[in-house]
This record gives sequence, structure tokens and C-alpha cells, in this order.
Amino acid sequence: MGRRINGEGTICRRKDGRYEAKVYVPTTSGHPKRVSFYGRTRAEVHERLTEALAQAQKGVPVPERNWRLGDYLDYWLENVIGRNRRPATHEQYEWTIRKYLRPTLGSCHLNRLSVPIVQMFLNQKIAEGHSVRKVHIMRMVLSSALGRAQREELITRNVARLVELPKYEKGEIRPWLADEAKQFLEAAQSDPLYPGFVLLVLFGLRRGEVLGLRWADVDFVKGEIRVRNQVQRVGRQLYQGPVKTKAGQRNLPLLNLVREVLESQWVRQETRRESAGDAWIGGSRDEELVLTTRSGKPIEPRSFVRSFQRICTRRGVRLIKVHHVRHTTATLLKNLGVPARDAQLILGHSQISITQEIYQHDDMGTRRQSLEQVEALFRRTHQNERCRQLLSSTPVVVDTSTSSRLWLRGQDSNLRPRGYEFDSESLKQQIQSVRLCIKQRARAWLIGVVVVKISRQPTPSSIAIPPSPDRPVGKRGSLEPKA
Repeated sequence: MGRRINGEGTICRRKDGRYEAKVYVPTTSGHPKRVSFYGRTRAEVHERLTEALAQAQKGVPVPERNWRLGDYLDYWLENVIGRNRRPATHEQYEWTIRKYLRPTLGSCHLNRLSVPIVQMFLNQKIAEGHSVRKVHIMRMVLSSALGRAQREELITRNVARLVELPKYEKGEIRPWLADEAKQFLEAAQSDPLYPGFVLLVLFGLRRGEVLGLRWADVDFVKGEIRVRNQVQRVGRQLYQGPVKTKAGQRNLPLLNLVREVLESQWVRQETRRESAGDAWIGGSRDEELVLTTRSGKPIEPRSFVRSFQRICTRRGVRLIKVHHVRHTTATLLKNLGVPARDAQLILGHSQISITQEIYQHDDMGTRRQSLEQVEALFRRTHQNERCRQLLSSTPVVVDTSTSSRLWLRGQDSNLRPRGYEFDSESLKQQIQSVRLCIKQRARAWLIGVVVVKISRQPTPSSIAIPPSPDRPVGKRGSLEPKA
């Protein structure tokens, strides 16, 4: 055998009887790394060595370190999610990893994670009684992390996308009707958070957007409300930041009812500021929130929900989720005939399909009203057809004396069958068809008369010539030919 080429790799037999192959391959960091493969036979390690060299020739690097899934999830949370996602999203991902993924799958090697392993893990969670929605969230978080690992060329495929789960069926959402929303606003007038409930119902704002509205975002001169800020609970502290998406940054008209409520809130808050004195911690007037506690602090989102539920329970209003009030506003806009594009801009959705498919609902009343409009079209068609049938079968009774007198006076006799009223448009069409039929019959009659008259005229061969006295007359009055 000739001398080995540099970079070809080596195969040797270990003392324990196994074979080991070693070769230098490029890594994800750009530096070469010596990797080893083990097997019971020389052919087995040679096959793996050949495969590694083929991948290196294609430019596919190998991981610089042999990641375990738990360690990579920590790295992903800190360097990817923590820097590019909102704090609430980071908190949800961190809780899912700490509670479910790390205890079971954290010790698995990242490059050895397979579809059966992930499938058994998710099936076990369903068997333990976790909801299908929660298991879908587990798969979603794991798939997002493995998708990042695939882009970093640490793995070749995302096994979380290949597993199968039961389909998640969303529960039916029954938003308030207009009367129920009106009943709730009437019941909430005495509540300190009444301005927030008005914004919630009339504009369909999110809970965080209501609690994050600042006085700087309310323009009483131009009559506008600028939705830019929101308040959320993240961990153990309240977080103020921009709204969820760019589409959520929207300007809304300052309606008269909203203007009155906000002006009253301004006076009420100014009174609280004066009475609190140095204990007021709300900050400057422009950056101050519209809804605050007695000391100027932001309202806790959970306190807002509890107040909403308390009002519904005490006043007998059908209890729904706070976020479902947003569905109520979207549905009312649809029922009032507002175009879907305008509803999308009012609600701050990034896509119009979200507005139509998720937030706008219908009920049996709206379905009945829509189908009754369709039925009305066919009812009119059926009535017109019935009129034509009655017209052809009902004899026309005409008062000849009256009609003749009107005709002699040069007036329209307006002959109609007694006991029935015609549609003017259909009557015109029938008169036109009768006139056309009369013209065609008259034309055919005239042509027939002309044809008959022409056929009866004598031809030149049948014209009789008077006999001459010099020539004898033959039989049938014909002339005898000369001898």
C-alpha cells in the first residue's frame, strides 16, 4: 500500500478489540477538529469515516462541541430569545423549558435526538393529563430551538416538526351582543376603572394597551388617541414597553363618549395627585398613565381582570374573558357593515385574515338575517312567475262601452283584468311581445296575399288569341295549323 494522503484519516484497532477512525474536519467555528469514530468492525468505522470526509468536501461543518439538549436550550434562551424576543415571550419559553423539556430531554445529545424520542415524550405528557394545547406549546418551543440549531449547522433536521399530535380544537367563543355590552358599561359606571372598560368595549383595545395608555397619547385638540404603549406582568415586576407589533401602533378617533370619560378621569386624577402630595409616584404629567392606583402606580393586569369579573358577577352580565371583549368589538363592526379592512386597522391586526377568521363571529340571528335576504330574492322571482301564470289563465273582462267611449275621446282605455293588479314592468314586456307577434303575423299574411295574387295571374302561354276570319277554328278554340 502507498503512503496515506494528508487529511485522509486513520483507522486502528484498540486494545479492547474495537476499531477507531480519526480524521480532521472543519467545525462551525471555522477551525479544524479531530473527530473519532468507533465500531466493532473495520468496515463499520471506514464507512463512517468516508461519510465524514464526504460531508467535509461538501462544506458541511461538524459541531465544535457535542451539545446536550439542556445546555443548548440554555444557550438559546440567553443569546437568541433574550435578545430578540419580548420579555413576556422569554418568560413563557423559560417556564416551558424548566418545567417540561429539561427534566426529561435535557440529558439527550443534540445530534442523537430522534423522532421516536420526541414522539414518546409528547405522548407521555398527554397520558399524564396535560391538555393538547399545552403539549402543542411544548412542541412549538422545542421546534423553535431545534430550528435555530439547524441554522447553526449543529443538526441536519428538525425532528420536532416530524412528530404527530392530536389536532388542537379551539373552544367556541361567544362574544357579547350589543345589549350585553351596553349592560356591562352601565353596570361599570361607578367603578374606578370605568374609563378602561369604555376603551375596551368601544375600541377593542388589548388589556395591556388599555393599562399602558398615557396622557401624552391622548390629543384633545386633534381628537385622536395614539396606541403606542402597553403594560404587562413579566415575572415579579410590571413591564412598560411598546405594543406587540407595528400594526398595533395605530391612531383612533377620540369619540365624544370617550372624551367625556377621559376628561372626568383627568380631573379625578389631578385631585388624587394633590391629595397624595409627595407620595405620588406617577411621574411627569405627560408620561403619566391614564389608569393608575391612588398613589400613581400602574394598574396590575390581574386586578383589572378581577374588577371586570366582579362587575359581571354582581350585575348579572354573562361572564366572558377580558380578551373576548375584543372579539365583541370586531363582531359588532362586522354586523354594522364596517369593511373588514377598516376593522383590521381599528383592532391593530397585521393581517386581515386574523380579523375575519379569529375575531369576527356570527350567531343564529345574523345567519337568519343573511339567509332571509337570499330568500327574498327567490320570493320575488316566484311571485313574478305566478303573475305570468295567472295572466295566461285568467280571462280578461273588459267593459266595452266604457273603453269605447274613452277611445272615442282619444284617451287611454287602460284595459286590465278585473280583480288583479299587474306589475308595470312585466305589463310593458307583455305588450311589447304582443305587438311583435302581431307585426310578424301581419307580415306573414301580407306575403301570403301577394303570393296568391301572383299565382292567379295568367301566363303568356295561356293567353287566348282571337280567331282570324281567314283561318278556321279547331277544337278547344285553338288555331288550325297551315297545311
